[in-house]
Amino acid sequence: MPDYLVKAVSRRGETLETLRSAPDEAALMRQLQEEDLLPLKVVPAEKASWLGLWRHGGRRLRQKEVLAFTRELATLLGAGLPLDRSLKVLLELFPEDSALHQISARILEKVKGGAQLSAALEAEGKAFSRLYVNMVRAGEAGGTLDQVLQRLADYLQRSQELRASVISALIYPAILVVMAAASLLVLLTFVVPQFEEMFASAGKELPLPTQIVMAAADGVRRYGWLALIAVLLAIRGFQYWLADPGHRYRFHRWLLNLPLLGPLLIRVEVARFSQTLATLLTSGVALLPALEIVRETLSNRVLREAVGEAAEKLRAGGDISTALEETGHFPVMALQMIRMGEETGQLPQMLTRMADIYEDEVRTAIQRLLTLLEPALIVGLGVVIAAIIVSILMAVVSVNELAF
Repeated sequence: MPDYLVKAVSRRGETLETLRSAPDEAALMRQLQEEDLLPLKVVPAEKASWLGLWRHGGRRLRQKEVLAFTRELATLLGAGLPLDRSLKVLLELFPEDSALHQISARILEKVKGGAQLSAALEAEGKAFSRLYVNMVRAGEAGGTLDQVLQRLADYLQRSQELRASVISALIYPAILVVMAAASLLVLLTFVVPQFEEMFASAGKELPLPTQIVMAAADGVRRYGWLALIAVLLAIRGFQYWLADPGHRYRFHRWLLNLPLLGPLLIRVEVARFSQTLATLLTSGVALLPALEIVRETLSNRVLREAVGEAAEKLRAGGDISTALEETGHFPVMALQMIRMGEETGQLPQMLTRMADIYEDEVRTAIQRLLTLLEPALIVGLGVVIAAIIVSILMAVVSVNELAF
């Protein structure tokens, strides 16, 4: 279902800005009316993102904020406090001007009114994912809400740690790229022009490498700002192009076919798939609904469609390992481990083990990639700077020869 950015007013005069999913705008309007909300603005999410209209609005939470909310609530419920008392304690823990405090207050108000926690979380729109809401609903049905919240907190912690390890591993190469670009910019805009007047007064034709460097420096000084605008427009245009589902699918398929990046992306998605599915199954969610939820957590469109196809085949009869194998996108080892889990009746445990294996493989693959990338960046930067220096020295030598 498409997402819409909604700005509405409640009967008490409170302004609400949130992200809602609905089949169309008419269905969304009916949904808002049922909640006694008067819509002021309804904009499709993709259009809102493109126009820069999206604001936080106190609704969308960062992953670390969701983790903090989940961990604290699980601890309080595990200590024997009732749900409403636990939510009151959360209000005291979070600052009043924070999104967590505002959301906790709304959830507490709905729970006091007789709503279940899962319904109150779902009413917060995109603040809590479908995975989160369904796991809480399963915990409520089984009377194990505190245990489910603890599993959710562990899942969010692992996801955050994996993401943090990937980001931290990429920081050094990013710094190298920025420093390389800055060094070249300084050379071309400040250093090289210092020699231009001297070479011009010499009255001799410069060597070809020096002419190329001088032309590059002149181009950066004259048209650098145009190049920057062109890059920004190209990025915006690419984002707009990716907004089309067909274009995004083709781009994601191209990414999976890249020599080094493709296998790494597959490992990341398989780790996310196995850990999320294991968490859902352990929490009491049935396999088919769990697959539908897991499908939404995958970022690659190709693998997302593959999981959707597997769910349809599973609904028609069969096992999950065969259904995933027929898609042709999942690694052989992952399929064998899933099949073994099905045969032994320990699918959640096997999926957890599989998540551990692929998370370790992701970290190893990133380290290997960086082992190749870092020297390549350093050598490449050195070669470019050396070429610029040599071209300048060639011109200086030729000028000195002329003077002699």
